[in-house]
Amino acid sequence: MPVTVNEMVPDFQLQASNGEMVNLSDFRGKKHVVLYFYPKDMTPGCTTEACDFRDHH
Repeated sequence: MPVTVNEMVPDFQLQASNGEMVNLSDFRGKKHVVLYFYPKDMTPGCTTEACDFRDHH
């Protein structure tokens, strides 16, 4: 299901890079939250974009 800019999304849970389970609602009240979705691991475009997010964090 596509998500558009500024659209409210339902709460969901996922595993963070440190293995801890987190909920989107854990970030409620934070000034900025970035969700990055990509179609396929280890592809040149997705890898470059993900590294750019990481490098500018």
